[in-house]
Amino acid sequence: MRQPLVAGNWKMNGSKADAAALINGINAEMNKITKTEVAVCVPFPYLYLAEQLLADTSIRYGAQDVSREDSGAFTGQVSAAMLLDFGCHYAIVGHSERRMFNAESDVIVARKFMQAKKLGLTPIFCVGESLEEREGGQTETVVARQLDALLELGGIDALANGVIAYEPVWAIGTGVTATPEQAQEVHAFLRHRVAANSAEVATGLRILYGGSMKPSNAQELIRQPDIDGGLIGGAALKASDFLAICHASEALA
Repeated sequence: MRQPLVAGNWKMNGSKADAAALINGINAEMNKITKTEVAVCVPFPYLYLAEQLLADTSIRYGAQDVSREDSGAFTGQVSAAMLLDFGCHYAIVGHSERRMFNAESDVIVARKFMQAKKLGLTPIFCVGESLEEREGGQTETVVARQLDALLELGGIDALANGVIAYEPVWAIGTGVTATPEQAQEVHAFLRHRVAANSAEVATGLRILYGGSMKPSNAQELIRQPDIDGGLIGGAALKASDFLAICHASEALA
């Protein structure tokens, strides 16, 4: 059975004091979360806080992006080795905001994934479609293209014990959430596509829902057979909301 994962993506939010308070607030109830894996993906400057405050806890932490390069003249980028130096476990790759605002292609995202994996990080590989693509009936075509770019570069073994996050772009920060049935349909499609290459990898693959999961809809979404937790945005910035999602997952685990 796949262990559910609830991972917070703080995006570009908070201060040093906010970050410390949020980490401590989440950790205060972790003794009640025993079956769900919990992680936070914090802004780069606050990785040192995560390293200090989460060292002896069950909460894993990671970054919101990672370079596709080992090192060198790449101003502003952060390498996988640097993230590992701070004790990171996860790195988000291919988030829709990176794809849209930083022009990251499917190939660039796939290279970031493979670089992170090569160095020992667990990449959270994001896929998803825009509102225009969904209304045009292109959802499966889009997520298949994004997934296939990774499979073509790294092969099916790249996803062994991996994590994918399905984030419908039309449901991020809009207040609109995919219905559990809509989300399950895409999650099942992704798992079946992986299974066509390896049933074993597909069985172990965790697929998170990343489209405005919140306390009010978390349990209904996570109850779906192919949804293994959530990549949480806005609700991850308030400890009580994030913990409510963790508890919803825990009740179903």
